[in-house]
Amino acid sequence: MATCWQGLWAYRSYLIVFLLPIFLLPLPILVPTKEAYCAYSIILMALFWCTEALPLAVTALFPIILYPMMGIMDASEVCIEYFKDTNILFVGGLLVAIAVEHWNLHKRIALRVLLIIGVRPALLLLGFMLVTAFLSMWISNTATTAMMVPIAHAVLEQLYKTPTGKDVEEGSDNPTFELQEPSPQKDVTKLDNGQVHPVPPASSELKAQKDRQRVRFSQGMSLCVCYSASIGGIATLTGTTPNLVLQGQVNSLFPENGNVVNFASWFGFAFPTMVILLLLAWLWLQVLFLGFNFLKNFGFGGHEREQEQAAFHIIQSEHKLLGPMTFAEKAVSVLFVILVVLWFTREPGFFLGWGNLAFPDKDGKSMASDGTVAIFIGIIMFLVPSKIPGLTQDPDKPGRLKAPPALLNWKTVNEKMPWNIVFLLGGGFALAKGSEKSGLSEWLGDKLTPLQNVPPPAIAFILCLLIATFTECTSNVATTTLFLPILASMAQAICLHPLYVMLPCTLSASLAFMLPVATPPNAIVFSFGGLKVSDMARTGFLLNIIGVLVITLAINSWSFPIFSLYTFPSWAYSNTTANCMVNQANTTTARP
Repeated sequence: MATCWQGLWAYRSYLIVFLLPIFLLPLPILVPTKEAYCAYSIILMALFWCTEALPLAVTALFPIILYPMMGIMDASEVCIEYFKDTNILFVGGLLVAIAVEHWNLHKRIALRVLLIIGVRPALLLLGFMLVTAFLSMWISNTATTAMMVPIAHAVLEQLYKTPTGKDVEEGSDNPTFELQEPSPQKDVTKLDNGQVHPVPPASSELKAQKDRQRVRFSQGMSLCVCYSASIGGIATLTGTTPNLVLQGQVNSLFPENGNVVNFASWFGFAFPTMVILLLLAWLWLQVLFLGFNFLKNFGFGGHEREQEQAAFHIIQSEHKLLGPMTFAEKAVSVLFVILVVLWFTREPGFFLGWGNLAFPDKDGKSMASDGTVAIFIGIIMFLVPSKIPGLTQDPDKPGRLKAPPALLNWKTVNEKMPWNIVFLLGGGFALAKGSEKSGLSEWLGDKLTPLQNVPPPAIAFILCLLIATFTECTSNVATTTLFLPILASMAQAICLHPLYVMLPCTLSASLAFMLPVATPPNAIVFSFGGLKVSDMARTGFLLNIIGVLVITLAINSWSFPIFSLYTFPSWAYSNTTANCMVNQANTTTARP
């Protein structure tokens, strides 16, 4: 019997793939409408994404097959959804990120910041969190975590290295890392003749205490890296894929939105949210793993010991190994700064950007998008040499001259570019478009009209909790892809600004703090050892609540002037919205 269950478990992916479509067949058979056909496709893809019976990118290709066969959309219409402007922005942003990573510029930034901040416990936590969050704003949070965790463990190893020499003779320890457990004091014995003789402390108890301190702080350091990688990604439009899913869904569902979600508007909304959440996460990790004695956590009252100096020297030596900045690093830095400046000034909204002035359409809007800028800088990286232009001897072919390689080459890009995310994004956009074309969005909006009586802040808060819980069990990209079209329909049905629910739910999809499988940074940290699932779940649970509260604050305060959330936008009108407006007018008239 046990062997039978083991066999079924071993073949679970095959069974899910073959049985689920059959199990769901009654829906399109009993309700032969386009809405039901589209619902069948979405439910099937959602279950495949949740179970990962097929690779996420493969499941994302289902609309190309199902929509034309079910008469929902023409195949050519579906295929267009797989390479929209948002996908271009994703590819262009990653080209720059790959160049930064390829030339080790991210490591130089990380080590330089750590040298400035120092190695006191609380400051060390803050330093690693600031560096990881900043890098995660621009490059993959997985790559950031994979780089930062080994550095963190190397520093910790030096901090807790067994002292030698004078420290051993005196039996001293590092007072800064005593946390909240006082060191056992040396007992004294007073003899009848008045002489005092010290009694040595119980070495086993001291060692056990040191081990507990080391384990606790090591856990805190590991978690601070993976958490800050997830938090940092929300600050920029290209920082994490759910942000791009939002932009693509808004542009697909509301073509007349006037590019309301762009790099500058997103940064203005998400960056303060990220900063507040990062600082609160730092305080929570400090309290949980270092204790409440903040003076000791910051190193006040203590003096530097060999362990701290050794840890500082580790960072110094790693920084020195990088050598002086190469021409390639300087070139990548300059192009990176140019990219960010062009993004911010393209169409900022509060003044005319270079896109409005140089490349306007008939309405004065910029014809160049953020994706245009990203691809432009990405192509330049294939043209700029990695060394000061000149001719050198080709080592493989003596007597021949050779030009230096470019900052990027296609082999490097092809190896590091996550092409599966391009298909995953496209599949999400195809789902949204299919929901609109089939009428499923309108039907769903009609069913959600009772929510009109619930206060908008309560709706946003409950939805954020729902998304934050759901994203612990499935991919954050799949979560946003599935929920955003539904939320857009709901907002239209109850006359609520679509971005009022779509923005906070997109941010909540990045609050994957409780489980190792929730996001790649969590898995990387967990694989290094020293953590139990219970440690991550206990720490991440409260951090999830903190994150939802911070996001709720953001959407009800500074997001209003940035996205004009005061009134329902004209670009979001639909048939369900018209019904909602009529109901509102009737309610207002009926009041005495």
